[in-house]
Amino acid sequence: MGKFNLIIVDDHSLFRDGLKLLLKNYFPEISISEASDGQQFLNMLASANPDIVLIDINMPVMDGIEATKRAISSNPDLKIIALSMFGDEAYYYKMIDAGVKGFLLKNSEINEVTEAIEAVLEGDNYFSKELLYNVVKNMRSSGMFADNKIDLSDREIEILELICQGFSNQEIGEKLFISKRTVDKHRANILTKTNSRNSAQLVMNAIKNKWILV
Repeated sequence: MGKFNLIIVDDHSLFRDGLKLLLKNYFPEISISEASDGQQFLNMLASANPDIVLIDINMPVMDGIEATKRAISSNPDLKIIALSMFGDEAYYYKMIDAGVKGFLLKNSEINEVTEAIEAVLEGDNYFSKELLYNVVKNMRSSGMFADNKIDLSDREIEILELICQGFSNQEIGEKLFISKRTVDKHRANILTKTNSRNSAQLVMNAIKNKWILV
């Protein structure tokens, strides 16, 4: 992967320093900026010109939810991945509504972080599988599943399951022996049928409404 700009938004300097060092080892041409809260991030947004942002949900001054809403309101194509701790599930839907492209647990291995960055830069969404499992477990224990029915074809359900497992459109096409363009069309149809604004919202709706089993 060539040169790209990234902003790490987190109120812990030690976390930012460690992540920055690891990312620079993996992406030699990366340019990394840092912000310690949401307001600082918004103030530097125009000058930093990020291709992608990693943002913590819980921060002082301005949290990740409000900062993401404002950033995407002024930069609709901005790619943002939320950094989450276990127990943050109450904020997931708010972050998705704000426009994030995925979630990573803050204790993720660096190879998962780099995989998420690459996927989102290429136009896909990324969800930590460990995080998805935790969300499903909590939904089951709290009785949040709505069990709503939707009118999807067998192929669309098959593709929806793979989307929720974190596969890109290219990977889904290879698994199902169909073209990426065909997967793109199916994904668009699924978004329309489920009233999901984006793939991130689709994944959470699919889990909440028990359209698939993750």
